[in-house]
Amino acid sequence: MDPLLPVGPEESSSRSTIITTPESGPSKKRKLAEEQSPSAIAQKAPKSETSFAFLFPLTKPLNREKPGDSSRPFQWLKPLGPMGSCLHGVNLQPKASTKVAALDLDGTVIKSEFATKSVAGKPSSWSWWRSFVPDKLKELHESGYAIVLISNQALKPAALNSWKEKIPLIGQALSDLPFRILAASQKDQYRKPMPGMWREIERIFLEEGVQIDKSVSFFVGDAAGRQYTKGKGDFSSTDRKWAQNIGLRFLTPEEYFLNLPSHENYTMPGFRASTLPELPLVIPTSSSIIPVKRQQEVVLFVGYPCLGKSTFYRRFFQPEGYLHINQDTLKTREKCVKALQEAIKAGKSCVIGAVVSHSSP
Repeated sequence: MDPLLPVGPEESSSRSTIITTPESGPSKKRKLAEEQSPSAIAQKAPKSETSFAFLFPLTKPLNREKPGDSSRPFQWLKPLGPMGSCLHGVNLQPKASTKVAALDLDGTVIKSEFATKSVAGKPSSWSWWRSFVPDKLKELHESGYAIVLISNQALKPAALNSWKEKIPLIGQALSDLPFRILAASQKDQYRKPMPGMWREIERIFLEEGVQIDKSVSFFVGDAAGRQYTKGKGDFSSTDRKWAQNIGLRFLTPEEYFLNLPSHENYTMPGFRASTLPELPLVIPTSSSIIPVKRQQEVVLFVGYPCLGKSTFYRRFFQPEGYLHINQDTLKTREKCVKALQEAIKAGKSCVIGAVVSHSSP
């Protein structure tokens, strides 16, 4: 019997007793095999004086849970984003909260296993970063925090499938703890330090009528760019940058789980969105985003991925009936051109979201 499946009173009470008597003979093994067949049992039961009981359940056999089975506490939901590159899963039924405890997965909640090769057909092994991590997560939940795990997982298909099979096992170990997990499976706007996954969290919470309060929320991650005079430093500063780009308080696992002082010797090389100056939405500021005197127009958005072009459209232009022509959803340039021509012919205003790639001049 599966050790994870408890035996309840229904299973023990729903049984029938069939009486049979093994006869003596020269071959005990053969006789025993014959006597345990249904026909032998039916034939020999009336002739017996000495009896043995064989118990058979009358109820249906217990279902064995499989990865992705809805009976498990954890389940993967439909991926997020126009390309489905942001994996999304929930353990139990997590509720939105104004307070969010966001945590990196590998190296923070569980131990990093970059050098560990998974066995074909089996989920990767895993262990807690520290044994008391589940207790700390439970304390957060009881304090009213929504727990969200954030992870970069740009892996090859086989490795990604193995990783996905590991998450329900973590959900089983946290069987009474609701949490949500988002994982970037491609190097796009969802991958930390880009804020795409946080934007999705804000959107999901807003659908439940909850506005996140960043002043009481925080993010814990191990990619903090820490440098040491002796020993190897952090492999990157991605987590620290992600928190800074979003505007969340940042802590390392050592600071949060072990209450160690913050390590101030760190570097954050490369571009940081948080270094950009605060600018008005429209210049000159006296201009309105939507023309006061309405007429057909085509608005062109140009910028790198995940700068907020689609959010800007949904906030200002969608309520005014502007169409959104976006290659992320239409897939090809030809379809975008056709959609634009049809919009112009129909007399409709539209917004075109153009993406500047790194190879663009």
